[in-house]
Amino acid sequence: MDVLLLIVIFTAIGGLLSVLAAGVFLLLPEHYRESALPHGISFAIGALLAGAFCGLIPHAFEDVAASDIPVLSATLMAGILVFFVLEKLLVWRHCHAHACEMHGEDAHHSHNSAENSHQHGRRAAGTFIILGDGIHNFVDGILVGAAFLTDVHLGMVTSLAVAAHEIPQEVGDFAILLHSGYERRKALLYNVLASLTTVAGGVLAYFGLGDMQASLPYFLVLAASSFIYIAVADLIPSLHVKTDIKTSLQQIGFILAGVALIVSMQHLAHRYEAADHRAIGAIEK
Repeated sequence: MDVLLLIVIFTAIGGLLSVLAAGVFLLLPEHYRESALPHGISFAIGALLAGAFCGLIPHAFEDVAASDIPVLSATLMAGILVFFVLEKLLVWRHCHAHACEMHGEDAHHSHNSAENSHQHGRRAAGTFIILGDGIHNFVDGILVGAAFLTDVHLGMVTSLAVAAHEIPQEVGDFAILLHSGYERRKALLYNVLASLTTVAGGVLAYFGLGDMQASLPYFLVLAASSFIYIAVADLIPSLHVKTDIKTSLQQIGFILAGVALIVSMQHLAHRYEAADHRAIGAIEK
């Protein structure tokens, strides 16, 4: 079968499989979803931070020259600041359109407007998670395409590994979108659309891998900056609403569960890739 067709098929299957598996969360009855949602937010924090610090950032810095490290670090910092400015503009625009406290309204109106701005900020977090996930999936598609160009079997293994480590991430994404006020159908639709960027990345890798290799680390750190900003600026503050010991321990436990699952999935993917490389090396000898 043609390599390009294989890239399209496996990137599409990998992206959609992870979204649909995570979408099972949407099938839960409403009262179960409401009780599970705070745990999903905690899990998402761990998954986002682990995906950024244990996956995206190390991979971005893995093969770059020492002279490029300061530029990559600056890109990571700039990405976080850009997401802050974008969210600030979205909140300010909403505030300006509704004449909030910055326009001298009374205290009661100011309180309501501040609450509206907070809710809009949560909505912005959903927008950023879709953007960050789209970038992440696009980079995954490039990696899968590169693997297929190296060896078809390696490409298949890599696409399955990507789907496997994306499942817990997608669960967290659904939790964030629901927390941000998205309806279940829209949450599923936007996650499916974000997953299809995997196909675009794979096709682009097929036609222009040489050109994309130089810019790949920058895509990785931009995706990482998005995940870091969402976890630290938008999600972690919501965990401080409840401060009792039981809730705090549950939050810590689910954060660690998100970290552990992402790290274990990445470790499993690396083992499969290493085994496949050894098999290919043995055949070549």
